Amino acid sequence: MKLKELLHAIPVQQLEGSLELDVQSICFDSRKVVASSMFVAVRGVHTDGHLYIDTALELGASVLVLEELPEALQEDVTYVLVDDTSYVLGLLATNFYGDPSKELKLVGVTGTNGKTTVATLLFNLFENLGYHVGLISTVQNKIGERIIPATHTTPDPLALNALLRDMVDDGCDYCFMEVSSHAVVQQRIAGLRFAGGIFTNITHDHLDFHGTFDHYIKAKKKFFDDLDRYAFALTNIDDKNGSVMLQNTFAHKKSYGLKNMTDFKARIVESHFDGMLLNIDGHELWVKLVGGFNAYNLLAVYGAAILLEQETMKVLTAMSEISGAEGRFEVVRSANGVAGIVDYAHTPDAVENVLSTIRDLRAGNQQIITVLGCGGDRDKTKRPEMAAVAVRLSDRVILTSDNPRTEDPAAIIRDMEAGITAKDRKNVFTIAERQEAIRAACHLAQPGDIILVAGKGHEKYQEVNGQRHHFDDREILEQTFNEQ
Repeated sequence: MKLKELLHAIPVQQLEGSLELDVQSICFDSRKVVASSMFVAVRGVHTDGHLYIDTALELGASVLVLEELPEALQEDVTYVLVDDTSYVLGLLATNFYGDPSKELKLVGVTGTNGKTTVATLLFNLFENLGYHVGLISTVQNKIGERIIPATHTTPDPLALNALLRDMVDDGCDYCFMEVSSHAVVQQRIAGLRFAGGIFTNITHDHLDFHGTFDHYIKAKKKFFDDLDRYAFALTNIDDKNGSVMLQNTFAHKKSYGLKNMTDFKARIVESHFDGMLLNIDGHELWVKLVGGFNAYNLLAVYGAAILLEQETMKVLTAMSEISGAEGRFEVVRSANGVAGIVDYAHTPDAVENVLSTIRDLRAGNQQIITVLGCGGDRDKTKRPEMAAVAVRLSDRVILTSDNPRTEDPAAIIRDMEAGITAKDRKNVFTIAERQEAIRAACHLAQPGDIILVAGKGHEKYQEVNGQRHHFDDREILEQTFNEQ
């Protein structure tokens, strides 16, 4: 693409060099630069792209996009000065890939819990309704039946626009994507055009990145602030910060909930381990998901579908047929009647939601045994809270590892133990090796008991000291059950 075309609508402060250059690729990682590349020097969390300008030039970059010009300028290089390279990278990516988000209906889902489930349910629902659909999620990215592995909840702007272009070229009508708070702050979604945004909830998480809960709320809110007047903004009005999300948006404001007056309303009529009977806006339907948290997720999906002008009865019929996301309240049963539940719950609120649902569903004297770990190099303040919730709502708890990353697993467990009182210690065990912890829970369980393995959900690896090793909670549960 010609540079002058690529810079269309870009807020350029100063330009030194020719606009007639052909740009073959855009890079923000200097190691990926090739001849005739544009290198965008982004200031990241761990490093500053301005430090790698010389490397980019040596590898053949012909255009540099910077926040500050170097003292010496090369004659055959064009320098583009901007205020914010992170923001501009998104706009450049949008231009380079032909603004793909305007050629389909893109819906973003944000919140602490439920993003993956809501996005996946919407993908499954619209496929069921006969559309060709794209999905961008924590678990996987999909273009119809084609699966593309996911590395981040929300990809970087270049990968994101390339993926959206692929979806458009493949004939997708819709794309449903998770929008993380990190992605909002880091401008990964700059330049995208959203047909709608959905807010699930906000609870304690990611304070290691955002610093304060207020900053975390503002990051979520910014997504809605940036929606245009042609989009919809759908919020969970039962969440105490649900209305905050809509305060400054130009989008059409809509709400859903189980408790308050709202545009889309539901209540749980019956609940069982294999599904629940819901009443949504006066219509009863049986769904394959369970729990109050999933009632909210399904209601968000219903509301979004109606706002996307789908027929009510077709939506309700399709909703009764779809299943949830991998690793979200997945049930594995043993031959002697023990139920193992694998769930991604990795915040205090998510652990409480899952365990409260299990307590509501259990019958008689069934024990709840919870296997729980916390991720290393992440928000430490939630560790004692998660342990406290698990102890309060379980009969027995096994504290173990999640993804220790570069931290000592024993130190993470000690942080968790700080949330457990002396009188509750008798029902808590510590087994640092996660596989052994899951196996121990299976051996402790009596017929009819329920095991919750929380924290990793869909993940098929465990990250230790920068290395990812194969690890699958569901696989270990199934193997252990088969051995018994």
